Amino acid sequence: MESYIPRFFQAPPQSFFLFGPRGTGKSTFLKQHYPEALWVDLLKPDVFRAYISRPERIVELVRGNPEKKVIIVDEVQKAPEILSAVHSLIEEKIKKTFVLTGSSARKLKRTGIDLLAGRVLLRTLHPFLLSELPAPPSFAEILQLGLLPIVISAKNPRDVLKAYVSLYVREEVQIEGLVRNLGNFSRFLEAASFSHAGLLNVSNVARECGVERKVVEAYIQILEDILLAFKLPVFAKRTRRAVVAHPKFYFFDTGVFQSLRPQGPLDRPEEIAGAALEGLVAQHLRAWNAYRNEPYEIFFWRSRGGLEVDFVLYGKNGIHAIEVKNTNRVRPEDLRSLHEFRQDYSKSQTILLYRGKDKLLIDHILCMPCEMFLKTLSPQVDLGDIVEG
Repeated sequence: MESYIPRFFQAPPQSFFLFGPRGTGKSTFLKQHYPEALWVDLLKPDVFRAYISRPERIVELVRGNPEKKVIIVDEVQKAPEILSAVHSLIEEKIKKTFVLTGSSARKLKRTGIDLLAGRVLLRTLHPFLLSELPAPPSFAEILQLGLLPIVISAKNPRDVLKAYVSLYVREEVQIEGLVRNLGNFSRFLEAASFSHAGLLNVSNVARECGVERKVVEAYIQILEDILLAFKLPVFAKRTRRAVVAHPKFYFFDTGVFQSLRPQGPLDRPEEIAGAALEGLVAQHLRAWNAYRNEPYEIFFWRSRGGLEVDFVLYGKNGIHAIEVKNTNRVRPEDLRSLHEFRQDYSKSQTILLYRGKDKLLIDHILCMPCEMFLKTLSPQVDLGDIVEG
């Protein structure tokens, strides 16, 4: 971008991991926040070779630059052995802040990320929140292109988005050797796009892409590890009725979902639009929650009878149930699931997000235009403030 757009993310005062998919602006944020930091950029081939062969080099670098108070290791998963050296430096209590960025947690899990537990915090950076953008694109464009900074800032955002997934797959999956058959994985990505904003049925996905169930389970874990997707568990706390067992599945950005989802004559545009809208709300809630001092647990709720509430946020500030409808007007049947949820959880606050223009209160349910809600959502604002305000 021509000018830096401030983010809601707040860097903690101590050493931390900063995870986030490629293109979410991790390096841009850190260069703005720590202009005098000592950088180790493992995406540069010569730097990578130096540290993969001698990870203890980080100790020599830090000791050779005593004036540098902040040390940033960019894409640390490329050379996870560095963590042992960083751990030894932290143990020495040399009054340095280490910032370790990553776009994949897969290798770090295998090589002992717990090594730094308690001494290095875990933080995440997400695509833009709509409320972060001083001059956002139109809501229709956002639903098509998503809110990745690398896409939003591009002169040709559609071209960048189209290339994003293929580049990501090549760099994070193929080069790192995470899968043996890239063709199978590519077919899996397309099949998984039909599960976006829906219940994740692994057997159905396996059948669609023609691979074994265990392979699909491994592929889904890879998507989560490289931060391209996430799952929401069902809300079952003190439930009065039977609920489903399958989680819901989302790609981390609605533009990425749109780039993966086949859109031909046999694909219903309204079905894709509904999934894109729900996914946009999901990624906002996830980012908003990550940047808060008092985060919620995020679930969905679905009874075995088919009643569903898209998002349930549970925490010390209460229970909030949010339903998303891709419709311009509120119909009585749109409110049914929220009514049923309130019967089971009388202390919950309920919100219906829709595509209309008016903010309404119907039978104790706040019905709010989705775009208005997302523009209101910031870490300083609690959902209770929105409902009561």
